[in-house]
Amino acid sequence: MKIAVIGCGAMGSIYAALLADAGNDVLAVTPQQAHVDAINGTGLRVEGASGDRTVALRAFTQTPNEPVDLAIVATKAAQIPEVAETLPRVLNDRTIILAIQNGVGSADILAKVVSPERLCVGIAAAFGAIVRGPGHVFHNAMNLMRMGPYGDLSFEEVEAIAAIWRGAGFKAEAVRDVVAMQWEKLICNVAYSAPCALTGLTVGQLLDDRDMAPISRAAAIEAWTVARALGIGIKVTDPVAHARDFAASMPGARPSMLQDLERGRRGEIDVINGAVPKAASRVGLEAPVNATLTALVRQREQSFG
Repeated sequence: MKIAVIGCGAMGSIYAALLADAGNDVLAVTPQQAHVDAINGTGLRVEGASGDRTVALRAFTQTPNEPVDLAIVATKAAQIPEVAETLPRVLNDRTIILAIQNGVGSADILAKVVSPERLCVGIAAAFGAIVRGPGHVFHNAMNLMRMGPYGDLSFEEVEAIAAIWRGAGFKAEAVRDVVAMQWEKLICNVAYSAPCALTGLTVGQLLDDRDMAPISRAAAIEAWTVARALGIGIKVTDPVAHARDFAASMPGARPSMLQDLERGRRGEIDVINGAVPKAASRVGLEAPVNATLTALVRQREQSFG
């Protein structure tokens, strides 16, 4: 299969390398010139939970005019509007678009410029990855990748894409209720993204921290309560245990929001912790813990310009 991975940061590079190593023709797109030069020069090295390998593939700083079978959008949520402008360069009438972002709402933006009938949403559950240098990434977990149709894309086509991922070594499954899937992940994200970003703690350190653990648990409970009030069909019955299991599977992980703050760049607070109070307002509820965490992260980001 011919695949474009748009957004080859830490996570996107894991996707690109393993899919290419499985025999797919993969195009990697990232604005980081040094990363592109290293990939085109000596290959993309991935080490960690999947082993240690260096894979040859083509890399670009801009989306090329080259239609593919599958376009994986793995950028940050804030970059989705920009991606939407150039995404048609890799599309034809049969291309499937797989959007993999934290939080909720990114696929809605893509659906305004691409056919919703060709769009599916992916959720990476309990993955943690960092860039160690140009052409070199590390991931400390390789857990479940779930994907589901956004609009009228047939479930059979989603399952075929999941099979491609399984062929690359991922534990991947197709699901029918993509909204429930997103909120089950969001419960975990809100528990650790902003709390870790504000404190510098890993998810494992935060898990039992005397001061921060209660805040983390409260954020997860708020998201769970809002999802249930919205009538979303989540299967989680205990949000605290759900979030704790998530952290226990990769205690050394440093959420991307923490990495963004450390690099002086804006993160995804609006679609993670910030999404909870916004959704709560639609059903007459409040989410003061997530609202406070969101405000604190935004205040930190004000100095970034």
